[in-house]
Amino acid sequence: MPFSAEKALIFCATDAHADMVKRLLDEAFRAVYQDDYNEAAVRKITGASDKVEQLIRRYKNDALPSIAITVDLLTTGIDVPAICHLVFMRRVKSRILYEQMIGRATRRCDDIGKTVFRIYDPVDLYAALDPVNTMQPLVKDPNVTLAQLVDELRNPASLALPGSQPERSHAHDVLDQLGQKLMRVLRTARHQAEQPTEKGAKLKARLDALEQQWGVPPEKLHQHLHSLGPQPAAEFLGQHAGLLNQLTEVRVLMGSAFGPILSSHADELVAREQSWGAYAKPEDYLDSFSRFVREQVNQSVALAVVVNRPKDLTREQLREVRLLLDANGYSEAQLKSAWRHRSQVEIAASIVGYIRQAALGEALLPFEQRVAQAMQRVYGLRTWTPVQRRWLERLAKQLTHEVVIDAAFVNRAFAEQGGQRGLDRQLGGALTPVLATLAEALWQNAA
Repeated sequence: MPFSAEKALIFCATDAHADMVKRLLDEAFRAVYQDDYNEAAVRKITGASDKVEQLIRRYKNDALPSIAITVDLLTTGIDVPAICHLVFMRRVKSRILYEQMIGRATRRCDDIGKTVFRIYDPVDLYAALDPVNTMQPLVKDPNVTLAQLVDELRNPASLALPGSQPERSHAHDVLDQLGQKLMRVLRTARHQAEQPTEKGAKLKARLDALEQQWGVPPEKLHQHLHSLGPQPAAEFLGQHAGLLNQLTEVRVLMGSAFGPILSSHADELVAREQSWGAYAKPEDYLDSFSRFVREQVNQSVALAVVVNRPKDLTREQLREVRLLLDANGYSEAQLKSAWRHRSQVEIAASIVGYIRQAALGEALLPFEQRVAQAMQRVYGLRTWTPVQRRWLERLAKQLTHEVVIDAAFVNRAFAEQGGQRGLDRQLGGALTPVLATLAEALWQNAA
């Protein structure tokens, strides 16, 4: 807590009480962090403090102090969006004052990925003021699970039951609670994904894949469901049957924030096992995937395009294929893991590569290698100037993160350079044959 980007505000009864809390916190943090503890992390900010305005500015704008102890001075009129923890160590009798105190933590703060704030109430203030408190939480029962909320929303009876407000059904209330829980997980995940760490990179890759499958940025999924309304939102969840499992994968990648450590004993490796759904061996899982692809290729138009005409694959068809595979337990991450365990080789092939290998026995190559080979065909189209070669190299680098090559990809990847028109101008009007050559050469064995 003293080194966290999340700030805390403690409300005490008197100035002497604030002094005591400051002393006890310093002693406790020093016992834990020893010489690493910086006493400036905790500051008393009351009317009796020296240089009050300077202390408030530091609390608002600087990393330290991260914990402020006050009596009445900071109950109103201060805006510190990073406040995520409120500690009530005093009682108040006024509902209005209580709501003003809570209001210190209701500011949104995207800089630290804030999605919730917490209230610590050792004096049982909430119970005393709850009957007259107008600031009620959207999530009535914090213990209710996402699975329960999804099941309730998809139950037609929820539309017929009255809600908490006039002209609203119970399904509206459920959708509100579901949206809050989704926002908390996915906004926090997106914030962590922006960090320059290995965990951040893995989270970003997973969230980007989910955006392709859902058709909406994960951190805005709650807004999308709310805009749809209860019944269409329930239909959306029905179409994305693997959503709950996908959220679990995101939570695992996020780590201890959503999977707290409950035991303090020393870790011990007892056994190391991995399974792939109903299959204990990776080869059995991959065999089942091959059977599934061969069975579905005549049922799914999108899957047939991947197998027979990958150069014509559209983004919507790719999304349809990902949804089909995910719903049946064949996500790209699982397929990659199974291949790694079977061959003892890390092969970063695209989902198209896994499908074509299963259906046609085509060699499974790293996608970057396929891009490099396709670029050789592009370089042979004509004599390129050094500047144009550099633009083509940039195109190749961007392509390693894509599967579908189209105008939307170019406009997004080269937005600052004018998108498709800008890149076409840099390549002397040759962008169309370049993209056509790439789309065909990536999958040379295709018909």
